[in-house]
Amino acid sequence: MKKSMVHLISIVMRFCAMLVVVTLIAMPSDLYAQNAEINISKGWEEDPPRLSSLVDFTKSESNFRIAVKRYVEDKASIKRRYEVLLSPVRHKRLRAFHRGWQKRLKELDFDILNHEGKIDYIALSNQIKYDLEMIKLAERQAKQMAPLLPFGDKIRLLQENRHDRKRVDPKEAAATLDEIANQISSLTKTLTSQGKKTDGIVVRKDISSINAWRATKQIQHLQGVLENYNTFYDGYDPIYSWWAREPYARADASLTDYVKAIEEYLVGIKPKEKSPIIGNPVLAGGLRAGLALHMIPYTPKELIDIGEKERDWIIKEFKKVSRDMGLGNDWKAALEYAKNQAPPPGEGPWPIFEIQEYTEEFLEQLDMITIPPITLEIWRLAMQTQERQKTNPFFTGGEQTRVSYPTDGMSHQDKLMSLRGNSPHLNFGSVMHELVPGHYMQGFMTKRFNAHRGELQRTPFWGEGWAQYWEFHFLSKGLPRNNSDKVGMLFWRLHRANRIIFSLNYHLGNWSADQAVDFLVEHGGFELANAEAEVRRSLMGTNAKPSNYTDYTLSYPPLYQVGYMVGALQFRALYQELVDSGKMSAAEFHDAIILGGRMPVELVRARLTKQSLTRDYKTKWNFYKPTKTK
Repeated sequence: MKKSMVHLISIVMRFCAMLVVVTLIAMPSDLYAQNAEINISKGWEEDPPRLSSLVDFTKSESNFRIAVKRYVEDKASIKRRYEVLLSPVRHKRLRAFHRGWQKRLKELDFDILNHEGKIDYIALSNQIKYDLEMIKLAERQAKQMAPLLPFGDKIRLLQENRHDRKRVDPKEAAATLDEIANQISSLTKTLTSQGKKTDGIVVRKDISSINAWRATKQIQHLQGVLENYNTFYDGYDPIYSWWAREPYARADASLTDYVKAIEEYLVGIKPKEKSPIIGNPVLAGGLRAGLALHMIPYTPKELIDIGEKERDWIIKEFKKVSRDMGLGNDWKAALEYAKNQAPPPGEGPWPIFEIQEYTEEFLEQLDMITIPPITLEIWRLAMQTQERQKTNPFFTGGEQTRVSYPTDGMSHQDKLMSLRGNSPHLNFGSVMHELVPGHYMQGFMTKRFNAHRGELQRTPFWGEGWAQYWEFHFLSKGLPRNNSDKVGMLFWRLHRANRIIFSLNYHLGNWSADQAVDFLVEHGGFELANAEAEVRRSLMGTNAKPSNYTDYTLSYPPLYQVGYMVGALQFRALYQELVDSGKMSAAEFHDAIILGGRMPVELVRARLTKQSLTRDYKTKWNFYKPTKTK
């Protein structure tokens, strides 16, 4: 798609005229204005923005950003050095690190910070409190898993002694590896024999299924640690190889067998059978730390009430569209019609290009945000693998956006459900959510401006909330091409309200995983396989692998699913406060947010309004007002 020169000139003029943004948040203009058309045949000589504007930008940046960067990098360095997850040595070192930073924060004269620096100070202070709470959680989880890991300290000490630069005694190391292999083999034999005496599931009062599942991840992690330890010596130290090669091979094999036994007899993951959905309700106390970190001033029950109010509004809108389609108030019939418009296998990606091009043109007409032209050039599509579609049944965003569509290896029923769940109409609202101005553009900008904030905290209320918020705008501004497109947009908006309801009810201990699945099928219009994948991802975080598995949480924390709708509602309230009131233009507002970097939305508000801040600032913005039909 080519941009007209008239529109490109308007982009340049608008960036140069962003005086309000400069006044409100000391943000320079013209950061991404370009004169070149999006036409790769013309060349790229004019790609760079004006460099003087980038120099000016640094003058407005936080004078505390280097401290944030230092915290982030030092914490990451410590975690790499003390690599054994759930290790008491790791926890002790991290706790000392966090407490040391807390002391330094208290010593700092808060008033020497500029406004951007004060925002970073508050965000860092909140992050440190959260990190300390997560260490407590990690220690509790380690204790819960301990009955299945009596050999864990032996493996941990082998690697930690090596990192402490102690010379190995090959004979002693071989003896330790022999003990590990024998102990794990005995544990596996006992568990297997117990499992065969029952119906295949061993019930243990001392460990739950989720902790058994977590234990498998920790065992796989320890297996990797042991492999790294052995690689350091084997083949380089002939005496070590002579003593340790055989017992190490047995220890490694025994760890693999033990994981399989736990999965089958304690977790219930059977070969060639559908895996159970396992979760870990963190209850109200477990949600408290996350709500404080993300600066959300509502209780979980109040958030559920917000989700239900938004859901009621969406269902009313759904019924309006259904009546327009001649289907009465049967919104599910309207959804069925939209689902059944899927193109045949192999055609899944092409409607995505068409939708994005249409959205880009619509966004130009709205003139609500400045889009760096290079972003429209470099994004690409890839296909979601069959395995990834078990937890990501829809397409996901980024510079390389992945499309979910049936593969030839799926069962017949799964192929049909994947087709119906990824029709162009259902994907219609998600394209801008995942690409421009959603996640892909977010990532593009946050890598270039105030990147330290995203490194400190990747709050879903800013990340997912921003993308969802643009769906609000596009629906209200008339983006849908037809009623089926409206159905697709309302389907996803309904799902984001439902995510608040099912995820928080689960974590409060009110619902089971199966109830969550049934809720999405019955009240969200989901295909069964897609509902199971959604709940599995939300509750288990099964994207986590041993290499990136953390010692205090799964890859999707409990409040992640809440972040979509609630974050969007925060941005909408802020838009009403600053744009609808005439204090900022829509373009100035959105440009300021995207250049400011990732942070809790309440801090976005403090930043744009130049709100007076104190070092002990607490969340207090009651942002929610129910959605009303215009």
